[in-house]
Amino acid sequence: MGVRNETQVVEFVFLGFSGIPNSHIYLFLPFLVIYLVTMLGNLMIFTLIQLDSSLHSPMYYFLSHLSCLDICISSVTVPKILVNFLYQRQTITYNQCLAQMFFLMSFTGTEAALLAVMAYDRYAAICKPLHYSRLMYTKVCAILAFATWVWGFLDSALHTALSSKLQFCGVNQIHHIFCDIPPLIKLSCNDVHINQLTTHIASLFVGTAPFLFTILSYIFILSSILKMHSNTSKHKAFSTCASHLTVVIVYFGNALLNYNRPSAGYSLEIDTLVSTMYCIIPPMLNPLIYSLRNKEVKGALKKVLESQRKVYMGSRKQ
Repeated sequence: MGVRNETQVVEFVFLGFSGIPNSHIYLFLPFLVIYLVTMLGNLMIFTLIQLDSSLHSPMYYFLSHLSCLDICISSVTVPKILVNFLYQRQTITYNQCLAQMFFLMSFTGTEAALLAVMAYDRYAAICKPLHYSRLMYTKVCAILAFATWVWGFLDSALHTALSSKLQFCGVNQIHHIFCDIPPLIKLSCNDVHINQLTTHIASLFVGTAPFLFTILSYIFILSSILKMHSNTSKHKAFSTCASHLTVVIVYFGNALLNYNRPSAGYSLEIDTLVSTMYCIIPPMLNPLIYSLRNKEVKGALKKVLESQRKVYMGSRKQ
């Protein structure tokens, strides 16, 4: 916990689990299981989309990007938490903290934009079915996906650059479980008005705007579904949106709790729980939501497993 020139902290201490005695004993295994489930689930979704030609459509193209993002989001935070549990030392260096914040904000900002793009894809498929192939052809999908990644990284670069100018005057205890903008701003001892203003403005563009765009898309989608005469068509339209809508609710609901709850009135344990849900739970749930509620994904999984079984049986006969 060194200090350079009485102002520059070179190491931070996470206090998120300080209220739980022997937390490293009780929490290491659950976090490890969650991380492994997240990795395996998202890798499964990504691999299925690459292997099965029936999943080579815009909806699943964007889903493959979502799986990559969930792997990245979880990998930015959980391995460091596991290492700290293993060594019973809840610390992170200054440079690691900025790097963690940069990549976490990049990936979460990209995911918010990607969910909005996926909502537009569902809008085009249901509300503009005759023009869908023209609206969402391969090049357009690639441009939209690339734009979401650029969007997230540019936003994160701005915040990280501003955060690198913060001074901490020897105070190095973060009331959190990972490095993020709000706890670092609270920790700073210099003027943070520009940081706070930038955070509020960016939250409108990176968080609120994609959310409102998604809601608007689903208003049009619901309106189109209600106008359908066939119950079969209505059910099919609802089923194609159910998984994405569930993911949207989980992601933005957790983001709202994490970044917009009151600054006072919550214990450190509650803050830690909310933060854990935001950065760890959605990446684990997303592949489960898509695999359990999506017939095409389950069908592709069955085909891959069957083909692997045949290969295995064939090798045993030889």
